[in-house]
Amino acid sequence: MNLQDIKGSYDVIVSLGSACNPAMLLKQHNLRRFSGPLDWCVSNSLSDVSRLLKNRFEGFMEIENMCLLDETNYFLNDGDPIYPGDEPTTPIKAYWVKDTYYNVISMHDFPVLPNQDWTVTYPSYKEKLNRRINRFLEKITNSQSVLFVRWAASYNQAVELHSVLSRIVKGRFTILILCPVNDLQNISEVNWGIDRVCAVEVPNKPFDNSTWEYVLNGITLTIENQ
Repeated sequence: MNLQDIKGSYDVIVSLGSACNPAMLLKQHNLRRFSGPLDWCVSNSLSDVSRLLKNRFEGFMEIENMCLLDETNYFLNDGDPIYPGDEPTTPIKAYWVKDTYYNVISMHDFPVLPNQDWTVTYPSYKEKLNRRINRFLEKITNSQSVLFVRWAASYNQAVELHSVLSRIVKGRFTILILCPVNDLQNISEVNWGIDRVCAVEVPNKPFDNSTWEYVLNGITLTIENQ
């Protein structure tokens, strides 16, 4: 498929990572109506995401498989930074916590709280995550048309993802993959010859709005979901 083929309206448009940029740019372009379980995470390998989908998120972010990393970021609420107290100054920091079973890193969910371990907020996080998982699975399973958007993947990973989604999604689905290339100046469509998959090579600038405007041009949500 090429970009012209995927233009049109979809009941649901969701991000499959690999980081925050697809969810953030879909939100900016009014193409996203709910938070998915992978929206504010890092999932470097699409093969791990496919395994996660195949397993219907079973065992995802279970505390026994999670480990604290050295890095921190900012604590977000659906992409928006959270500030301490009433005055917006410096956003609250957040721990990076990795699910070692699926190799997915939570970057924005566990606030750094004085004299408290990162696990203190785990129960509320897991409750929120389960809500997102259930909604995500319900939407992609039962909607008539779904667009999946992924930043970074290989041909073989796209084939694998297509196979997994074919067993989950009952309606029509399309996969849009943006493949970042260092030093690339222009967007170039790639003919992988995979049914329902559109791949484009793009400059390696994850949050470049001009790239996303070009790729998402002509894509909308159906009226029922607006």
